[in-house]
Amino acid sequence: MLGSLQAQWQTQSFVLKPGWNAVYLHVDASHVSLDDLILVPNGAPISDVWLWQPAVSTAQFTTTPQQTSVPNSQWAVWDRSAVVVDSLTRLYGNGAYLVRNTGSVDYTWNVVGKPVPPRYDWTTSGLNFIGFPTPASTPPTWDLFLTPVPNLQRTVEIYRYPGGELGATNPVRVLSPKFRSVNVKRGEAVWIRATNYNRYFGPVSVDLPSASGIDFSDSRGTYSLRLKNQTATARTVTMDLLVSETPPAGQAAITGTPPMLVRGALNTTNLTYAHSELTSQKSFTLTAQGQPGSELEIVLGLNRSAMVASAGSLYAGILRLADTGGLSQIDLPITATVANTAGLWVGDAMITQVGQYLKTYQKGADGQPVLAAFTAAGAPYVATATNTSLGVVAQPYRLRLILMADARDSEVIRITNTVTTVVDGRSTDVITVTNGVNLTTNSVLLQRVYFGPGVGANMLVATSEALLDPARLEVARRISSTHLPYSEANTSWSKTSGEWKLGTNMIFNVTLDYKDQASNPFLHTFHPDHDNLDVKFAGVEVQGAESYTVTRAIKLSFNAPAGDFASLTAGTGNFGGVYSEVMTFYGKGSHAREFSLSGVFSLNRMSQISTLTKK
Repeated sequence: MLGSLQAQWQTQSFVLKPGWNAVYLHVDASHVSLDDLILVPNGAPISDVWLWQPAVSTAQFTTTPQQTSVPNSQWAVWDRSAVVVDSLTRLYGNGAYLVRNTGSVDYTWNVVGKPVPPRYDWTTSGLNFIGFPTPASTPPTWDLFLTPVPNLQRTVEIYRYPGGELGATNPVRVLSPKFRSVNVKRGEAVWIRATNYNRYFGPVSVDLPSASGIDFSDSRGTYSLRLKNQTATARTVTMDLLVSETPPAGQAAITGTPPMLVRGALNTTNLTYAHSELTSQKSFTLTAQGQPGSELEIVLGLNRSAMVASAGSLYAGILRLADTGGLSQIDLPITATVANTAGLWVGDAMITQVGQYLKTYQKGADGQPVLAAFTAAGAPYVATATNTSLGVVAQPYRLRLILMADARDSEVIRITNTVTTVVDGRSTDVITVTNGVNLTTNSVLLQRVYFGPGVGANMLVATSEALLDPARLEVARRISSTHLPYSEANTSWSKTSGEWKLGTNMIFNVTLDYKDQASNPFLHTFHPDHDNLDVKFAGVEVQGAESYTVTRAIKLSFNAPAGDFASLTAGTGNFGGVYSEVMTFYGKGSHAREFSLSGVFSLNRMSQISTLTKK
């Protein structure tokens, strides 16, 4: 399993001039080592990669960025030589790097990674080595980019690397007159010294609950983010959902782009939210800073009912936020996993209807029922019809349901292959991944279950109390269902058809043997007419003489989601639907009679422990 490598992907390209170049990563490429990233591609003319990782409270230079106050104290370094022990082994997002191209011509370096939200801790003294999330295709000039923050524009010092060896012209300061011609290129790192504390990345800030991006995992249904206008003029922000690039070798396959919804206004009549699908660009207008409407909360919803792939499948994409003024482009990773129903589920079925068995009889001229021909069993009346339709019960009654979904049968099995190569004296591994195999979840219906600490430290879902820690039984629980047949071995019933999924159903077949003294309600061990023994108490009677075999076809039909925002984005800890059951009683020979019942059910996940421990 490669579940820990789930991500969405984007390529960031850098044109490296001969000599030293400053780059800023808006993607995180830590899934692969620098050795594999640089050495594996044949002919990559990169000899050094330096990452700037300052102590935020420390002054970082004296007069120019070429000379740090404590040489090499703020750098982590990767060197192509196999002799040097590297302090930098991977590329991380929101990092500024110096990269040396030892070739004589420009080299295009493509870095595939996971997009990251902009984040940087500015220093109040010294220099900051930083890049800005500007549009890649039409970058603004420094003069335009800094216009919304005039205090920073007046006092800022900017140094950039035009390429070449380090010296008087590399890096070089961007002076005020050049503000109108030099572009703020996406992916270019620059040195900036600001006299005041600042967090400026563009005219509109984006606040997220998590710095890693938007992850719905396998249980979340909604996610909120806040847009805040940081300028004195109104701003319009656009939102687009983009397709992820193909994952690199060794990474989890992506099934598709998450089906996203944008929550709208609340309907006060039925207390539901309007919503729209994020299939086309959305626009949001923010008033000037400090005015009502300058901040906006956007609630995104994941339409889990539209994720039709098997449990564990990954959906991923990129959420792009851009201001219509062309100053910023923020790409956010967005991921979601199809929920796995693994775990212990407990709930109830509420029976509201039962099947009737009402016969209509033929009547003679005298208005009395007509007798059929005499038989050994007597002379029954002639029946013309039997009404077996469902009728409403006087008082609903409850049946407890205990289900276990075992995740061991729902994993995606992947076969990996590692090939080792040697470049410049270094060993590198290239990992390939075959297609996965998805198996069906095994769901079982239980008469009872035990939940508590095992003999070790782990919690267990078990079929026997003997599997629990006897010293900690006070914190354990036994959950029982009295309407299902009891057995010492704690028999369970696997589903015979269907799947655990919204809008579908599962069927369980439970058989109650006519000789089952422990559970069959037609048997009374100490009553001679109902003990299932002959008159001499020597042999067992045949089926139908005193007791009946009963089969129960239990069907759980999961509700399809309603069309409102809350239903479409509901989490995965609760399922409900229609409960139906057909009971068949078997008597002598081929005689059988069916009775139906119906109601509703609700199941709640009590534990995500995915294995049922058996004795």
